[in-house]
Amino acid sequence: MALLIPVSVLLAAGFIILSSISMHLFWLQLIWVVIGVGLVVLFAIVDWRSVFNHRWVSWALYLIAVVLLILVYARGPLIRNVRSWFAWGPFSFEPVEIAKVALIILYASYFSRRHIGIARWKNIFISLLFLLAPVVLTIIQPDLGSAVILFSIWFGFLLVSGLPIRRIVVTALILVLVGVAMWMYVLRGYQRARIIGFLYPGENYWGVNYSVTQSKIAVGSAGFWGKGYGQGSQLQLGFLTEPVSDFIFAAFMEEWGLLGGLVVILAFLALIYQVLKTGSLADRNFEKFICLGVAMMWGVHFLLNSGSELGLMPVVGVTFPFLSYGGSSMVTNFFLLSFIYGIRRNI
Repeated sequence: MALLIPVSVLLAAGFIILSSISMHLFWLQLIWVVIGVGLVVLFAIVDWRSVFNHRWVSWALYLIAVVLLILVYARGPLIRNVRSWFAWGPFSFEPVEIAKVALIILYASYFSRRHIGIARWKNIFISLLFLLAPVVLTIIQPDLGSAVILFSIWFGFLLVSGLPIRRIVVTALILVLVGVAMWMYVLRGYQRARIIGFLYPGENYWGVNYSVTQSKIAVGSAGFWGKGYGQGSQLQLGFLTEPVSDFIFAAFMEEWGLLGGLVVILAFLALIYQVLKTGSLADRNFEKFICLGVAMMWGVHFLLNSGSELGLMPVVGVTFPFLSYGGSSMVTNFFLLSFIYGIRRNI
């Protein structure tokens, strides 16, 4: 119950705002949630630890994710100038979500066996190699937000594995150089424009900063109680862009105010606390690292999504866990929740 209550609050908030935007998306989201709940029930019956703790399973899932990322870039439809989805009628699937799960499981297996000697450069380098293929394939789609999530999973595992401060600083400096090279040779013009727009929020209101400006107006005009169900002017009149995914938190706050926003944030923080608590009580290192990886992934999703809506982070297009609309992300989040639930059930 400690896990399910905050998830239920986030889902309820998502369904409320989706019903205010589009009942069609409401029913589609309900289908994905039902599938996700089915996963939790399945893992309540089957002991997943006997399956995913095997090295070959984690490697098989990783290879499947890489192959799917290659296929979606080569064969996937061009949607909003991005090749990130396989589409079947009203349904779409984003392979990078499998890559997130695969990295968490692979790193949990890898670091649980090597956390004592992780400070060796060899182990750090090998762990970085696991990251390169999915990150590169994600960047060229181009999907900078998901690439940041994948990178954060890897770096988070390094931080919690007892890496000495000196090694962390050296690694960070190397990554800064990589970031400069990416800025010059990898990032596309609109991606650089978004980062520049974040650094200069007072400029280009009707250009690159338009979405964030409308989001700030939606949040700032809501007051404590909000404008009421179906009464959000920025949302209902179409000024708020991507209100069902990238800017769903702003859409919810406009209609339900600061009070509604605080309820959502507290529910999410309660979820992260329960995940970390589960990890601290787990007996095996593999399970501890699974919990840490899930908390890291959800936490970065939250920071990037809510932060970009409030102008505190660049807009990179990531979802708010259990709140945003999206079949791939919803099923992925429930899949990871089923892992946590399975660990909690056995402690």
